[in-house]
Amino acid sequence: MRIATLQFAPKLGDVEGNIRRANELLQNGKVLGGVGIGVDVLKPEILILPELALTGYNFPSLEAIKPYLESAGKGPSATWARDTARRYRCKVCVGYPEVEEAGASQGDGSNSQQETYYNSLLVVDENGEVLHNYRKAFLYYTDETWAAEGDVKRGFRELTFRNSQEQNSPSTNVATSFGICMDINPYKFQTPFTAWEFANRVLDSKSQLVVLSMAWLTSLGREELDALAGEPDMDTFNYWIQRFWPLIKKRLRHEVNLDGDDAQSGKKTVIVLRIGRERNLALRELTRFCTLARVLLLLLRNGRDAPPLMEKLVLRMKVLGMGPMRMR
Repeated sequence: MRIATLQFAPKLGDVEGNIRRANELLQNGKVLGGVGIGVDVLKPEILILPELALTGYNFPSLEAIKPYLESAGKGPSATWARDTARRYRCKVCVGYPEVEEAGASQGDGSNSQQETYYNSLLVVDENGEVLHNYRKAFLYYTDETWAAEGDVKRGFRELTFRNSQEQNSPSTNVATSFGICMDINPYKFQTPFTAWEFANRVLDSKSQLVVLSMAWLTSLGREELDALAGEPDMDTFNYWIQRFWPLIKKRLRHEVNLDGDDAQSGKKTVIVLRIGRERNLALRELTRFCTLARVLLLLLRNGRDAPPLMEKLVLRMKVLGMGPMRMR
């Protein structure tokens, strides 16, 4: 499966500018020998963007984010996703702030519109048609200022992928779980760390693909981030591994082989971040987002030894222990 992720630093509230930047990165993202290499070379089957990708994340209140709210399947984020899906002939997942309107009857017989707001992830197919709309269920403190909790039951969907680029090639249905950032943490940081709510839902649904869209914060200072010099933030990476520990232990076998070889395929977890800094309008300070590069986790295959990297990560987890970390 060819998976593309777009990691960039959107500016808060600059939707048009963020769209231009996203298009530029997709068209000329990697420069080799002075020539930009676009995502079309990869011919991805799915493209995944961060949480609130085109609006920015750090809105301090409902009033601040209201001008950027979109109905599901409508608005700038949805339009961009549709255009991009058709251009690259792939599925697109994009995070956006959603408003849902529902009519309510009043005592005088008139109707009024009641609005509910969500931190959402829109999924469109290769033709730009809406496949799924997931709403973040576990809210972080910033989300709680404007968003309502989504339904965890909407976090599962089967996606259909063609087995080759040929138009009439056979297709495969892939059980897929969706999440947004805080969803992988304990609920409100109050439930037991070892409840592993999100990971257990992935197991219960027998998902083969897990898509996580994030705007994950980092506790590292500017100097610490600069010292990484493009290297991943391994403390954050190890924390994510902890949050998926039930999957690593279980190592479920799957009926569908996504890799095209003789071995049963392991679960694939795609974690997509944003990077950079964003001004916190309420606190009048800069919020730093995790600089960990986009990550594709290929979890352990049944009947095979863990890859060397995974062995090191599991070993490090045992050394660090499994205690809770207030990260997001």
